[in-house]
Amino acid sequence: MERLQKVIARAGIASRRKAEQLILQGKVKVNGKIVTELGVKVGPRDKVEVDGIPVEKEEPVYYLFYKPRGVISSVKDDKGRKVVTDFFKDIDKRIYPVGRLDYDTSGILLLTNDGDFANLLMHPRYEIEKVYIAKVKKIPTREQLKQLEKGIMLEDGMTAPAKVKLLSHDKQKQTAIIEIRIHEGRNRQVRRMFEAIGCNVMKLKRERYAFLDLKGLNPGEYRELTPHEVKQLRALALSGGGK
Repeated sequence: MERLQKVIARAGIASRRKAEQLILQGKVKVNGKIVTELGVKVGPRDKVEVDGIPVEKEEPVYYLFYKPRGVISSVKDDKGRKVVTDFFKDIDKRIYPVGRLDYDTSGILLLTNDGDFANLLMHPRYEIEKVYIAKVKKIPTREQLKQLEKGIMLEDGMTAPAKVKLLSHDKQKQTAIIEIRIHEGRNRQVRRMFEAIGCNVMKLKRERYAFLDLKGLNPGEYRELTPHEVKQLRALALSGGGK
Protein backbone atom coordinates (compact mmCIF):
# COMPACT_ATOMS: atom_id res chain seq x y z
CA MET A 1 0.00 0.00 0.00
CA GLU A 2 1.24 3.49 -0.88
CA ARG A 3 0.05 6.99 -0.15
CA LEU A 4 -2.30 8.30 -2.82
CA GLN A 5 -0.20 11.37 -3.63
CA LYS A 6 2.87 9.19 -4.17
CA VAL A 7 0.99 6.98 -6.64
CA ILE A 8 -0.12 10.05 -8.59
CA ALA A 9 3.42 11.46 -8.60
CA ARG A 10 4.95 8.17 -9.69
CA ALA A 11 2.49 8.00 -12.60
CA GLY A 12 4.07 11.20 -13.91
CA ILE A 13 0.90 13.28 -13.58
CA ALA A 14 2.28 15.80 -11.08
CA SER A 15 4.84 16.27 -8.34
CA ARG A 16 3.83 14.95 -4.94
CA ARG A 17 3.14 18.47 -3.69
CA LYS A 18 0.89 19.21 -6.69
CA ALA A 19 -0.80 15.82 -6.23
CA GLU A 20 -1.63 16.80 -2.64
CA GLN A 21 -3.27 19.97 -3.93
CA LEU A 22 -5.33 17.97 -6.45
CA ILE A 23 -6.55 15.72 -3.63
CA LEU A 24 -7.49 18.64 -1.40
CA GLN A 25 -9.34 20.24 -4.34
CA GLY A 26 -11.51 17.12 -4.70
CA LYS A 27 -10.14 16.22 -8.13
CA VAL A 28 -9.08 12.68 -7.20
CA LYS A 29 -11.25 9.58 -6.97
CA VAL A 30 -10.41 6.16 -5.55
CA ASN A 31 -12.71 3.35 -6.67
CA GLY A 32 -15.27 5.91 -7.85
CA LYS A 33 -15.33 7.96 -4.63
CA ILE A 34 -13.85 11.44 -4.24
CA VAL A 35 -10.97 11.52 -1.74
CA THR A 36 -9.95 14.78 -0.04
CA GLU A 37 -7.73 13.41 2.74
CA LEU A 38 -3.97 13.18 2.32
CA GLY A 39 -3.42 10.13 4.49
CA VAL A 40 -5.28 7.68 2.23
CA LYS A 41 -3.31 4.65 1.01
CA VAL A 42 -4.06 2.61 -2.09
CA GLY A 43 -3.01 -0.78 -3.39
CA PRO A 44 -2.38 -2.24 -6.87
CA ARG A 45 -6.06 -3.18 -7.36
CA ASP A 46 -7.48 0.23 -6.43
CA LYS A 47 -8.73 2.37 -9.32
CA VAL A 48 -7.39 5.93 -9.08
CA GLU A 49 -8.68 8.80 -11.23
CA VAL A 50 -7.50 12.41 -11.56
CA ASP A 51 -10.03 14.78 -13.16
CA GLY A 52 -11.90 11.72 -14.40
CA ILE A 53 -8.85 10.22 -16.13
CA PRO A 54 -7.63 6.81 -14.86
CA VAL A 55 -4.12 6.82 -13.44
CA GLU A 56 -1.92 4.22 -15.09
CA LYS A 57 0.84 3.07 -12.80
CA GLU A 58 3.83 3.42 -15.12
CA GLU A 59 7.22 2.03 -14.31
CA PRO A 60 9.51 4.97 -13.53
CA VAL A 61 12.08 5.85 -16.19
CA TYR A 62 15.02 8.26 -16.04
CA TYR A 63 16.93 9.76 -18.98
CA LEU A 64 19.96 11.97 -19.45
CA PHE A 65 19.49 14.10 -22.58
CA TYR A 66 22.00 16.28 -24.46
CA LYS A 67 19.71 19.20 -25.28
CA PRO A 68 20.72 21.10 -28.42
CA ARG A 69 20.40 24.87 -28.74
CA GLY A 70 17.10 26.05 -30.19
CA VAL A 71 14.94 23.53 -28.30
CA ILE A 72 12.30 24.29 -25.65
CA SER A 73 12.57 22.51 -22.28
CA SER A 74 8.91 21.48 -22.31
CA VAL A 75 6.58 18.76 -23.56
CA LYS A 76 4.74 21.15 -25.90
CA ASP A 77 5.02 24.69 -27.25
CA ASP A 78 2.13 26.89 -28.40
CA LYS A 79 4.40 28.51 -31.01
CA GLY A 80 5.18 25.22 -32.68
CA ARG A 81 8.88 25.21 -31.78
CA LYS A 82 10.80 21.98 -31.22
CA VAL A 83 10.55 20.65 -27.65
CA VAL A 84 12.73 18.14 -25.80
CA THR A 85 10.17 15.33 -25.96
CA ASP A 86 10.32 15.47 -29.77
CA PHE A 87 13.59 13.55 -29.39
CA PHE A 88 11.86 10.72 -27.47
CA LYS A 89 9.31 9.58 -30.05
CA ASP A 90 10.13 5.92 -29.36
CA ILE A 91 9.33 6.29 -25.63
CA ASP A 92 5.71 5.40 -24.82
CA LYS A 93 5.73 6.90 -21.31
CA ARG A 94 4.73 10.45 -20.37
CA ILE A 95 8.10 11.94 -19.56
CA TYR A 96 8.91 15.57 -18.82
CA PRO A 97 12.06 17.59 -18.04
CA VAL A 98 13.48 17.99 -14.55
CA GLY A 99 13.84 21.76 -14.41
CA ARG A 100 14.77 23.52 -17.62
CA LEU A 101 17.51 24.81 -19.87
CA ASP A 102 16.98 28.03 -21.83
CA TYR A 103 16.08 27.87 -25.51
CA ASP A 104 19.59 29.04 -26.50
CA THR A 105 21.44 26.89 -23.95
CA SER A 106 22.68 23.38 -24.71
CA GLY A 107 23.76 20.57 -22.42
CA ILE A 108 22.57 18.12 -19.79
CA LEU A 109 18.86 17.88 -19.06
CA LEU A 110 17.19 15.04 -17.14
CA LEU A 111 13.75 13.72 -18.10
CA THR A 112 11.53 11.33 -16.15
CA ASN A 113 7.97 10.27 -15.43
CA ASP A 114 8.71 10.11 -11.69
CA GLY A 115 7.19 13.26 -10.17
CA ASP A 116 8.64 12.48 -6.76
CA PHE A 117 12.16 12.29 -8.15
CA ALA A 118 11.74 15.47 -10.21
CA ASN A 119 10.35 17.40 -7.26
CA LEU A 120 13.25 16.31 -5.06
CA LEU A 121 15.91 17.47 -7.53
CA MET A 122 14.16 20.78 -8.23
CA HIS A 123 13.43 21.69 -4.60
CA PRO A 124 15.38 24.86 -3.67
CA ARG A 125 16.65 23.24 -0.48
CA TYR A 126 18.17 20.32 -2.38
CA GLU A 127 19.50 22.05 -5.52
CA ILE A 128 22.24 20.05 -7.18
CA GLU A 129 25.50 21.64 -8.37
CA LYS A 130 25.52 22.38 -12.09
CA VAL A 131 28.58 23.27 -14.18
CA TYR A 132 28.25 25.63 -17.15
CA ILE A 133 30.77 26.70 -19.79
CA ALA A 134 30.06 30.20 -21.11
CA LYS A 135 31.60 32.08 -24.01
CA VAL A 136 31.20 35.77 -23.25
CA LYS A 137 31.79 39.02 -25.08
CA LYS A 138 34.36 41.09 -23.15
CA ILE A 139 37.08 39.72 -20.90
CA PRO A 140 36.04 40.07 -17.24
CA THR A 141 38.49 41.45 -14.70
CA ARG A 142 39.60 39.46 -11.69
CA GLU A 143 37.41 41.70 -9.54
CA GLN A 144 34.35 40.98 -11.70
CA LEU A 145 34.95 37.24 -11.41
CA LYS A 146 35.14 37.65 -7.64
CA GLN A 147 31.77 39.41 -7.75
CA LEU A 148 30.27 36.33 -9.42
CA GLU A 149 31.85 34.11 -6.76
CA LYS A 150 30.51 36.17 -3.86
CA GLY A 151 27.03 36.61 -5.33
CA ILE A 152 25.38 39.05 -7.72
CA MET A 153 22.32 41.15 -6.93
CA LEU A 154 19.69 40.42 -9.61
CA GLU A 155 16.13 41.70 -9.85
CA ASP A 156 14.92 38.59 -8.02
CA GLY A 157 17.51 38.80 -5.24
CA MET A 158 21.12 37.97 -4.45
CA THR A 159 22.58 34.85 -6.03
CA ALA A 160 24.29 32.26 -3.88
CA PRO A 161 28.10 32.06 -3.99
CA ALA A 162 29.42 30.44 -7.17
CA LYS A 163 32.70 28.85 -8.25
CA VAL A 164 34.20 30.62 -11.26
CA LYS A 165 37.24 29.86 -13.42
CA LEU A 166 38.57 31.77 -16.45
CA LEU A 167 39.52 28.99 -18.89
CA SER A 168 40.79 31.11 -21.80
CA HIS A 169 40.49 34.50 -23.46
CA ASP A 170 41.09 36.15 -26.83
CA LYS A 171 42.36 39.71 -26.48
CA GLN A 172 41.92 40.46 -30.16
CA LYS A 173 38.27 39.38 -30.27
CA GLN A 174 37.65 40.46 -26.67
CA THR A 175 35.98 37.16 -25.76
CA ALA A 176 36.47 34.74 -22.86
CA ILE A 177 35.59 31.15 -22.00
CA ILE A 178 34.51 30.79 -18.37
CA GLU A 179 33.45 27.84 -16.22
CA ILE A 180 30.84 28.63 -13.57
CA ARG A 181 29.39 26.27 -10.96
CA ILE A 182 26.07 27.10 -9.31
CA HIS A 183 23.49 25.16 -7.29
CA GLU A 184 20.49 27.41 -7.91
CA GLY A 185 18.04 27.14 -10.78
CA ARG A 186 16.58 30.57 -11.48
CA ASN A 187 15.33 31.54 -14.92
CA ARG A 188 18.24 32.49 -17.23
CA GLN A 189 20.39 32.86 -14.12
CA VAL A 190 23.86 32.35 -15.61
CA ARG A 191 23.17 34.75 -18.49
CA ARG A 192 21.82 37.38 -16.09
CA MET A 193 24.83 37.01 -13.78
CA PHE A 194 27.25 37.69 -16.62
CA GLU A 195 25.12 40.56 -17.93
CA ALA A 196 25.30 42.11 -14.45
CA ILE A 197 29.09 42.41 -14.79
CA GLY A 198 28.86 43.71 -18.36
CA CYS A 199 29.64 40.47 -20.20
CA ASN A 200 27.00 39.25 -22.64
CA VAL A 201 26.83 35.48 -23.12
CA MET A 202 27.42 34.40 -26.70
CA LYS A 203 27.18 30.66 -26.09
CA LEU A 204 26.23 28.62 -23.02
CA LYS A 205 26.41 24.90 -22.29
CA ARG A 206 25.61 22.90 -19.15
CA GLU A 207 28.41 20.35 -19.02
CA ARG A 208 27.75 18.64 -15.71
CA TYR A 209 24.80 17.95 -13.44
CA ALA A 210 26.12 16.71 -10.09
CA PHE A 211 28.39 13.78 -11.11
CA LEU A 212 26.76 13.32 -14.55
CA ASP A 213 28.37 14.48 -17.78
CA LEU A 214 27.73 14.29 -21.55
CA LYS A 215 30.40 11.69 -22.33
CA GLY A 216 29.46 9.57 -25.35
CA LEU A 217 26.50 11.74 -26.40
CA ASN A 218 25.99 14.15 -29.29
CA PRO A 219 23.40 16.97 -29.25
CA GLY A 220 19.91 15.45 -29.51
CA GLU A 221 20.96 12.07 -28.10
CA TYR A 222 20.03 10.52 -24.76
CA ARG A 223 20.67 7.53 -22.54
CA GLU A 224 18.93 5.93 -19.61
CA LEU A 225 20.30 6.63 -16.16
CA THR A 226 21.44 3.49 -14.38
CA PRO A 227 19.63 2.46 -11.17
CA HIS A 228 22.82 3.33 -9.28
CA GLU A 229 22.90 6.85 -10.78
CA VAL A 230 19.26 7.43 -9.79
CA LYS A 231 20.02 6.22 -6.28
CA GLN A 232 23.09 8.50 -6.11
CA LEU A 233 21.08 11.55 -7.23
CA ARG A 234 18.45 10.92 -4.57
CA ALA A 235 21.07 10.52 -1.87
CA LEU A 236 23.00 13.59 -3.05
CA ALA A 237 19.89 15.78 -3.00
CA LEU A 238 18.76 14.59 0.44
CA SER A 239 22.23 15.08 1.94
CA GLY A 240 22.73 18.51 0.38
CA GLY A 241 25.97 17.14 -1.01
CA GLY A 242 25.48 18.71 -4.40
CA LYS A 243 26.26 22.16 -3.04
